[in-house]
Amino acid sequence: MFIPPSHPRRESLLIRERLVEGFKKGYVVPEGLIAHGRGECFDYLIGEETRDFAWEAIRAAAAALLLARHPVISVNGNTAALVAEHVVKLANLTGAKIEVNLFYRTREREELIARVLREAGAAEVLGVGDDASATIPELFSERRRVSPRGILIADVVLVPLEDGDRTEALKKMGKLVIAVDLNPLSRTARAADITIVDNIVRALPALVKTVSELKAKERGQLESILASYNNQLTLARALQFIRERLLAISRELAGV
Repeated sequence: MFIPPSHPRRESLLIRERLVEGFKKGYVVPEGLIAHGRGECFDYLIGEETRDFAWEAIRAAAAALLLARHPVISVNGNTAALVAEHVVKLANLTGAKIEVNLFYRTREREELIARVLREAGAAEVLGVGDDASATIPELFSERRRVSPRGILIADVVLVPLEDGDRTEALKKMGKLVIAVDLNPLSRTARAADITIVDNIVRALPALVKTVSELKAKERGQLESILASYNNQLTLARALQFIRERLLAISRELAGV
Protein backbone atom coordinates (compact mmCIF):
# COMPACT_ATOMS: atom_id res chain seq x y z
CA MET A 1 0.00 0.00 0.00
CA PHE A 2 1.39 3.41 -1.00
CA ILE A 3 1.20 6.00 1.78
CA PRO A 4 2.21 9.52 0.68
CA PRO A 5 5.19 10.95 2.63
CA SER A 6 3.06 14.00 3.36
CA HIS A 7 0.27 11.99 5.04
CA PRO A 8 -0.07 13.24 8.66
CA ARG A 9 -0.59 9.69 9.96
CA ARG A 10 2.05 8.06 7.77
CA GLU A 11 4.13 6.44 10.56
CA SER A 12 1.06 5.04 12.26
CA LEU A 13 -0.25 3.66 8.97
CA LEU A 14 3.12 2.06 8.18
CA ILE A 15 3.04 0.30 11.56
CA ARG A 16 -0.44 -1.00 10.81
CA GLU A 17 0.73 -2.26 7.42
CA ARG A 18 3.57 -4.22 9.04
CA LEU A 19 1.08 -5.88 11.37
CA VAL A 20 -1.31 -6.63 8.51
CA GLU A 21 1.59 -8.17 6.57
CA GLY A 22 2.41 -10.31 9.59
CA PHE A 23 -1.24 -11.34 9.77
CA LYS A 24 -1.29 -12.31 6.10
CA LYS A 25 1.89 -14.36 6.59
CA GLY A 26 0.34 -16.15 9.56
CA TYR A 27 2.38 -15.07 12.58
CA VAL A 28 0.19 -12.16 13.77
CA VAL A 29 -3.27 -13.19 14.94
CA PRO A 30 -6.51 -11.13 14.59
CA GLU A 31 -6.52 -10.58 18.35
CA GLY A 32 -3.08 -8.99 17.99
CA LEU A 33 -4.51 -6.43 15.59
CA ILE A 34 -7.19 -5.57 18.13
CA ALA A 35 -4.57 -5.25 20.88
CA HIS A 36 -2.53 -2.87 18.73
CA GLY A 37 -5.57 -0.66 18.17
CA ARG A 38 -6.17 -0.48 21.90
CA GLY A 39 -2.55 0.48 22.49
CA GLU A 40 -2.64 3.08 19.73
CA CYS A 41 -5.48 4.80 21.58
CA PHE A 42 -3.23 5.26 24.62
CA ASP A 43 -0.42 6.44 22.37
CA TYR A 44 -2.70 9.29 21.28
CA LEU A 45 -3.21 10.16 24.94
CA ILE A 46 0.53 10.57 25.60
CA GLY A 47 1.01 12.53 22.38
CA GLU A 48 2.88 9.75 20.53
CA GLU A 49 6.18 10.65 22.16
CA THR A 50 8.51 8.93 24.61
CA ARG A 51 7.90 10.92 27.78
CA ASP A 52 10.12 11.49 30.83
CA PHE A 53 8.38 8.78 32.85
CA ALA A 54 9.07 6.29 30.05
CA TRP A 55 12.74 7.30 29.84
CA GLU A 56 13.15 6.67 33.58
CA ALA A 57 11.65 3.20 33.18
CA ILE A 58 13.86 2.55 30.16
CA ARG A 59 16.94 3.48 32.17
CA ALA A 60 15.92 1.14 35.02
CA ALA A 61 15.12 -1.63 32.53
CA ALA A 62 18.52 -1.23 30.89
CA ALA A 63 20.21 -1.50 34.30
CA ALA A 64 18.17 -4.59 35.19
CA LEU A 65 19.05 -6.35 31.94
CA LEU A 66 22.75 -5.57 32.34
CA LEU A 67 22.73 -6.83 35.94
CA ALA A 68 20.82 -10.02 35.12
CA ARG A 69 22.46 -13.45 35.16
CA HIS A 70 19.90 -15.03 32.80
CA PRO A 71 17.88 -12.33 31.00
CA VAL A 72 15.24 -13.40 28.47
CA ILE A 73 13.32 -11.38 25.89
CA SER A 74 9.89 -12.87 25.27
CA VAL A 75 8.51 -12.40 21.74
CA ASN A 76 4.99 -12.68 20.35
CA GLY A 77 3.66 -12.04 16.85
CA ASN A 78 3.22 -8.27 17.16
CA THR A 79 6.70 -7.86 18.62
CA ALA A 80 8.22 -9.86 15.77
CA ALA A 81 6.33 -7.82 13.19
CA LEU A 82 7.31 -4.44 14.64
CA VAL A 83 10.73 -4.64 16.33
CA ALA A 84 12.46 -7.93 15.47
CA GLU A 85 15.70 -6.17 14.56
CA HIS A 86 15.81 -4.29 17.86
CA VAL A 87 15.00 -7.44 19.84
CA VAL A 88 18.10 -9.03 18.32
CA LYS A 89 20.24 -5.95 18.98
CA LEU A 90 19.10 -5.85 22.60
CA ALA A 91 19.78 -9.56 23.06
CA ASN A 92 23.28 -9.17 21.64
CA LEU A 93 24.07 -6.23 23.92
CA THR A 94 22.79 -7.85 27.11
CA GLY A 95 23.49 -11.53 26.47
CA ALA A 96 19.75 -12.21 26.72
CA LYS A 97 18.06 -15.27 25.28
CA ILE A 98 15.20 -14.73 22.82
CA GLU A 99 12.14 -16.92 23.36
CA VAL A 100 8.88 -17.25 21.47
CA ASN A 101 5.92 -17.28 23.86
CA LEU A 102 2.35 -17.19 22.59
CA PHE A 103 -1.19 -17.14 23.96
CA TYR A 104 -2.54 -18.36 20.59
CA ARG A 105 0.15 -20.97 20.12
CA THR A 106 0.55 -23.20 17.09
CA ARG A 107 3.69 -24.87 15.79
CA GLU A 108 3.31 -22.93 12.54
CA ARG A 109 3.26 -19.56 14.33
CA GLU A 110 6.25 -20.54 16.47
CA GLU A 111 8.26 -21.42 13.38
CA LEU A 112 7.22 -18.31 11.47
CA ILE A 113 8.14 -15.99 14.33
CA ALA A 114 11.45 -17.78 14.79
CA ARG A 115 12.14 -17.31 11.08
CA VAL A 116 11.43 -13.57 11.31
CA LEU A 117 13.84 -13.32 14.25
CA ARG A 118 16.54 -15.33 12.50
CA GLU A 119 16.17 -13.15 9.41
CA ALA A 120 16.71 -10.17 11.72
CA GLY A 121 19.99 -11.73 12.88
CA ALA A 122 19.09 -13.98 15.83
CA ALA A 123 21.51 -16.88 16.21
CA GLU A 124 19.18 -18.86 18.49
CA VAL A 125 15.44 -18.70 19.20
CA LEU A 126 14.01 -20.67 22.13
CA GLY A 127 10.45 -21.77 22.82
CA VAL A 128 9.78 -23.46 19.48
CA GLY A 129 8.29 -26.96 19.29
CA ASP A 130 9.69 -29.44 21.79
CA ASP A 131 11.93 -26.78 23.31
CA ALA A 132 8.84 -25.35 25.07
CA SER A 133 8.77 -28.38 27.35
CA ALA A 134 8.63 -26.66 30.76
CA THR A 135 5.61 -24.98 32.35
CA ILE A 136 4.94 -21.88 34.42
CA PRO A 137 3.02 -22.89 37.60
CA GLU A 138 -0.51 -21.51 38.09
CA LEU A 139 -0.76 -20.39 34.46
CA PHE A 140 -3.25 -22.33 32.37
CA SER A 141 -3.11 -20.74 28.91
CA GLU A 142 -0.65 -21.81 26.23
CA ARG A 143 1.69 -19.13 27.58
CA ARG A 144 2.50 -21.57 30.39
CA ARG A 145 4.74 -23.50 27.98
CA VAL A 146 8.30 -22.18 28.16
CA SER A 147 11.84 -23.27 27.41
CA PRO A 148 13.78 -24.85 30.31
CA ARG A 149 16.80 -22.97 28.94
CA GLY A 150 14.97 -19.65 28.77
CA ILE A 151 12.05 -18.19 30.68
CA LEU A 152 11.97 -21.04 33.21
CA ILE A 153 15.45 -20.21 34.57
CA ALA A 154 15.45 -16.48 33.80
CA ASP A 155 15.95 -13.96 36.57
CA VAL A 156 14.84 -11.02 34.40
CA VAL A 157 12.17 -11.28 31.68
CA LEU A 158 11.28 -8.55 29.20
CA VAL A 159 7.61 -8.90 28.25
CA PRO A 160 6.87 -6.56 25.36
CA LEU A 161 3.16 -5.78 25.01
CA GLU A 162 0.29 -6.53 27.36
CA ASP A 163 0.26 -9.89 29.15
CA GLY A 164 -1.24 -9.66 32.65
CA ASP A 165 -1.64 -13.32 33.61
CA ARG A 166 1.90 -14.26 32.71
CA THR A 167 3.39 -11.17 34.35
CA GLU A 168 1.70 -12.08 37.62
CA ALA A 169 2.78 -15.73 37.31
CA LEU A 170 6.39 -14.79 36.57
CA LYS A 171 6.44 -12.46 39.56
CA LYS A 172 5.27 -15.34 41.78
CA MET A 173 8.28 -17.30 40.53
CA GLY A 174 10.55 -14.55 41.82
CA LYS A 175 11.49 -13.08 38.47
CA LEU A 176 11.95 -9.38 37.76
CA VAL A 177 9.53 -8.48 34.96
CA ILE A 178 9.99 -5.58 32.56
CA ALA A 179 6.86 -4.69 30.58
CA VAL A 180 6.27 -2.43 27.60
CA ASP A 181 2.63 -1.35 27.82
CA LEU A 182 0.96 1.83 26.62
CA ASN A 183 -1.91 1.29 29.07
CA PRO A 184 -0.78 2.37 32.57
CA LEU A 185 -4.00 0.90 34.01
CA SER A 186 -3.52 -2.67 32.74
CA ARG A 187 -2.75 -5.60 35.03
CA THR A 188 0.53 -6.02 33.18
CA ALA A 189 1.60 -2.44 33.86
CA ARG A 190 0.63 -2.62 37.52
CA ALA A 191 2.09 -6.07 38.19
CA ALA A 192 5.45 -5.58 36.47
CA ASP A 193 8.55 -4.42 38.33
CA ILE A 194 9.36 -1.94 35.56
CA THR A 195 6.74 -0.68 33.12
CA ILE A 196 7.75 1.31 30.07
CA VAL A 197 4.60 3.26 29.17
CA ASP A 198 5.44 3.84 25.54
CA ASN A 199 4.93 2.49 22.04
CA ILE A 200 7.13 -0.54 21.45
CA VAL A 201 8.41 0.92 18.17
CA ARG A 202 9.97 3.75 20.20
CA ALA A 203 10.67 1.89 23.44
CA LEU A 204 12.83 -0.92 22.03
CA PRO A 205 15.19 1.36 20.05
CA ALA A 206 15.42 3.62 23.12
CA LEU A 207 16.22 0.62 25.30
CA VAL A 208 18.96 -0.49 22.89
CA LYS A 209 20.43 3.02 22.97
CA THR A 210 20.31 3.22 26.77
CA VAL A 211 21.85 -0.22 27.28
CA SER A 212 24.70 0.85 24.98
CA GLU A 213 25.23 3.98 27.09
CA LEU A 214 25.12 2.14 30.44
CA LYS A 215 27.14 -0.91 29.42
CA ALA A 216 30.41 0.67 30.59
CA LYS A 217 29.01 1.57 34.04
CA GLU A 218 30.22 -0.28 37.12
CA ARG A 219 27.88 -2.79 38.74
CA GLY A 220 27.34 -0.55 41.77
CA GLN A 221 26.15 2.29 39.55
CA LEU A 222 23.69 0.01 37.78
CA GLU A 223 22.41 -1.30 41.11
CA SER A 224 21.87 2.28 42.27
CA ILE A 225 19.84 3.10 39.15
CA LEU A 226 17.64 0.04 39.67
CA ALA A 227 17.22 0.57 43.43
CA SER A 228 16.07 4.17 42.98
CA TYR A 229 13.33 3.25 40.50
CA ASN A 230 9.69 3.25 41.68
CA ASN A 231 7.23 1.67 39.25
CA GLN A 232 4.10 2.84 41.06
CA LEU A 233 5.37 6.40 40.85
CA THR A 234 6.06 5.94 37.13
CA LEU A 235 2.49 4.78 36.52
CA ALA A 236 1.13 7.64 38.60
CA ARG A 237 3.19 10.13 36.59
CA ALA A 238 1.91 8.64 33.34
CA LEU A 239 -1.70 9.02 34.47
CA GLN A 240 -1.08 12.54 35.71
CA PHE A 241 0.48 13.46 32.38
CA ILE A 242 -2.52 12.08 30.48
CA ARG A 243 -4.93 13.95 32.75
CA GLU A 244 -3.11 17.25 32.38
CA ARG A 245 -2.69 16.88 28.64
CA LEU A 246 -6.37 16.09 28.13
CA LEU A 247 -7.34 19.04 30.31
CA ALA A 248 -5.13 21.37 28.29
CA ILE A 249 -6.56 20.10 24.98
CA SER A 250 -10.16 20.41 26.24
CA ARG A 251 -9.52 24.00 27.34
CA GLU A 252 -7.99 24.81 23.97
CA LEU A 253 -10.98 23.37 22.16
CA ALA A 254 -13.35 25.30 24.41
CA GLY A 255 -11.41 28.49 23.89
CA VAL A 256 -10.70 29.04 27.60
